[in-house]
Amino acid sequence: MKSALLCLLLFALGPSLFAAKPNIIFVMADDMGWGQTGYRGHPALKTPNLDAMAANGLRFERFYAGNPVCSPTRATVLTGRTNDRAGVLSHGYGLRLQEKTIAQALKGAGYVTGHFGKWHLNGFKGAGAPVLKEDARNPSAFGFDEWVSMTNYFDKDPLMSRMGEFVEFKGDSSDIAVGEAVKFIDKHRAGERPMFAIIWFGSPHSPFKAQDADKAAFTDLDNLSRQHYGELVALDRAVGTLRQKLRDAGLADNTMLVFNSDNGGLPEVKPSSTGGLRGHKGTVFEGGLRVPGIIEWPAMIKPRLTSFPAGTVDLFPTVADILGLPDSVMIKPIDGISLKPLFAGEIGERTKPLGFRFGTKLH
Repeated sequence: MKSALLCLLLFALGPSLFAAKPNIIFVMADDMGWGQTGYRGHPALKTPNLDAMAANGLRFERFYAGNPVCSPTRATVLTGRTNDRAGVLSHGYGLRLQEKTIAQALKGAGYVTGHFGKWHLNGFKGAGAPVLKEDARNPSAFGFDEWVSMTNYFDKDPLMSRMGEFVEFKGDSSDIAVGEAVKFIDKHRAGERPMFAIIWFGSPHSPFKAQDADKAAFTDLDNLSRQHYGELVALDRAVGTLRQKLRDAGLADNTMLVFNSDNGGLPEVKPSSTGGLRGHKGTVFEGGLRVPGIIEWPAMIKPRLTSFPAGTVDLFPTVADILGLPDSVMIKPIDGISLKPLFAGEIGERTKPLGFRFGTKLH
């Protein structure tokens, strides 16, 4: 009798327990420096939506990209391992097919998975082009159920690939990437599966091509910087669109939303993109590695600022810890750590170092 009652209870609670799994969304800028937010007091750029996200979440003062260029950092996000272990030594190197990714792990845990925007893990170094269905390293190969993706950077009015079928888009690239993610959310929010989405912007990577309205506030800057900062205005707007969608859909409280950049800022942009840090993209100084970092999850994180050193290599281990995933979902050794204990308060010094190396030759 007791066993029968227990089974009935578990059956009744089952859907609610399953629904309690958080939705998880990773958002990453392309070449956005540590100093390029309003909350850091940038002298020209306003980022009201990132400021609101930072004020409502866990804001990192010391968040580090996995590498000072893009493809390697993307590998650390997906694997929880340094880019060298994953075979992505520099930009344009392909992720090793034998790696185990967070998308594969979450798919196995019942999530529906989507990738939207820049991919750059398929081994091509050139300018942006749509990801091919025949590409052995397309997002499907690494656990993504749905994707609208570009090999590298993309700007206004891009030609992109929806699961290998080319689609012409109109508008700013950040608006487009988030727009596709919003469609994914609308499609799956009423389903039984929690959602995992990666949104990797193509902005503010060169060539800089901002819409007129987005660069209008920067008339005192040179043209290159005006275009660059205009792209960041659009990126911030897209973040606002995403956050508003989560609130309107009743998903915000139980969605773990992460924002960061793939590497440090650019030296040619004025005012400074790195917030006064030494170095820039392509260097292993702080200016090349330290980037904006925010985790917003209203149900689990009370707003605060932390100086704990963390980075992209920690994202997969954190999610695995939150969901109680088995060790087998990751290839050992794992170089990141779980940041879950940090959600409740400061946890002292980091026990595992963050390691960086840039270049394709070992000396």
